[in-house]
Amino acid sequence: MMSEGMIVTLVFAFFFLVMAWSAVKVVPQSQVFIVERFGKFSNTLNAGINFVIPMIDQVRHRISILERQLPAFEISVITRDNVEVILEATNFFRIIDAARSVYRIQNIDQAIQTTAESIVRSAAGKLDLDELQSSRAQMNEEILTNLQKAAEVWGIEITRTEITDVQVDEQTKEAQRQQLNAERQRRAAVAQAEGEKRSIELKAEAKLYEAQKQAEAVRVAADAEAYAIKAKAEATAEQTRMISEAINNGGQSAINFDILQKQVTALSQVAASNNSKTVIMPTDITKAIGSLELLAETVGSGLKSNG
Repeated sequence: MMSEGMIVTLVFAFFFLVMAWSAVKVVPQSQVFIVERFGKFSNTLNAGINFVIPMIDQVRHRISILERQLPAFEISVITRDNVEVILEATNFFRIIDAARSVYRIQNIDQAIQTTAESIVRSAAGKLDLDELQSSRAQMNEEILTNLQKAAEVWGIEITRTEITDVQVDEQTKEAQRQQLNAERQRRAAVAQAEGEKRSIELKAEAKLYEAQKQAEAVRVAADAEAYAIKAKAEATAEQTRMISEAINNGGQSAINFDILQKQVTALSQVAASNNSKTVIMPTDITKAIGSLELLAETVGSGLKSNG
């Protein structure tokens, strides 16, 4: 049988083990613990091994710090152009200050949703229906910024806000279809008009280009003709100069001989023609023919003396 002293020792040992075990708190990575001392907030235990004072410190709240998604909610709003639409939205958040999330607000999810509805109504009322449907990303950014400011006091970070759907009634949808068809017809008319305008511009440019090329061709032809006339004139002037030099150098006899020879050649061609039956020659020509031999001799002697 154990003595009373041994029993007391065992009781104290057991009590010590229980106290030591209760002083160690292991916090999971995805949670934080809120510790109260005598009913008042003491500190926050983060992930890992933590130590508290047994019997004095009590873990009152175990808060998850994982990102959460609130259930999607629908809200009726009136746009700036007085169109009633139903917006479907959802919010994502996480707790960054567990103490404030516990002691500043009782129902976090409800508080965030109520605040989000008010902010969504305010943001949607600033936009027309077309802007609301086309600028959803801008609207999400505005809602996120305003909701973040409101939730900061609760120790909550709003990570994302999404407008997932915009619902309108059938009458509004029909009006949008008619507006869309009218816009398509307008764009088609504008495109057709622009195409016709461009076609006219291209035709005008083609005619202008053709006229420019024709003008260039005329100018080139005129330049060529002017060059030919200039060259012919220069050749004639050169020929005249050479004849003048020949006359000055005693070549008159040779020139007369060349003229008489051409006259004789012309008469020969006239006589040889099939249409010619009778040829009447002036006496001057016959004399010229008669004296052609004498002139040839004179020219030859003159050339020999000059040489």
